[in-house]
Amino acid sequence: MPTIGDLLRQWRHRRRLSQLDLALAAGVSARHVSLIETGKTNPSAAMVLRLADHLTVPLRERNRLLLAAGFAPRYPERPLDDEALAAAGAAVARVLRAHEPYPAVAFDRRWNILRTNRAVEPFFAGVDPALLRPPVNLVRLGLDPRGFAPLVVNLDDVRTVFRARIRRQLALAPDPELTALYDELLAPGAADPPDADPVGPGPAGASDVVIPMVLRVAGRELRLFSTITTFGTPVDITLAEVAIESYYPADAETAAHFEESGGRPRPSAPDPAE
Repeated sequence: MPTIGDLLRQWRHRRRLSQLDLALAAGVSARHVSLIETGKTNPSAAMVLRLADHLTVPLRERNRLLLAAGFAPRYPERPLDDEALAAAGAAVARVLRAHEPYPAVAFDRRWNILRTNRAVEPFFAGVDPALLRPPVNLVRLGLDPRGFAPLVVNLDDVRTVFRARIRRQLALAPDPELTALYDELLAPGAADPPDADPVGPGPAGASDVVIPMVLRVAGRELRLFSTITTFGTPVDITLAEVAIESYYPADAETAAHFEESGGRPRPSAPDPAE
């Protein structure tokens, strides 16, 4: 098991800080940081958390730092439907519901879907059932040919956006499962067509202010852009890792499509045999 000094050094290098940089930010001496990293002194739990805070270490990894220093984990991890998270779970449900008739999805740090609103349900109709077995992964759903990929007009652009976002996540904190997902679907060449642009979105999918996702549904092209919502100052690992992606219409035609349905799944055509 890595020592607290080993882990602290790894995080400091990941943030590209010198011992002096970290010491100045945390209000301690550079010698003290050096003594911790070399194992010549044992930091208190308060010192571990102070240094972790200035290194922007995620809560999950702060628990690992505390364990390495000989202390109990500080941050719990509970399912979103746990009674202790009832208020937070209700807030997520309220945000999703309030965004109807437009789609919104809540997902965890590995992009596994936790909850959706009703406006998302119609898009699952043509998805291979294998992709809908829990945990349902938003990245795989979006890029796999058995999922939404056949609907996405500007798939190269969407893949590039996912690629950049997960790269940023992995730069902030390593995660083996997220790395495996990236290698499977997003590493250059992994799922790209031969003529895909590995650098960035092309002008064909760009608007003046955002890169929209363009879907072809029932003969219409729907243009959507999104925003991300997270919890402020969480002290629970689950809440720290929950994000809500809310999709907005980028043009009047797209707005009309969703407003016609009122955020509800559109009813299927009646069976002539009935």
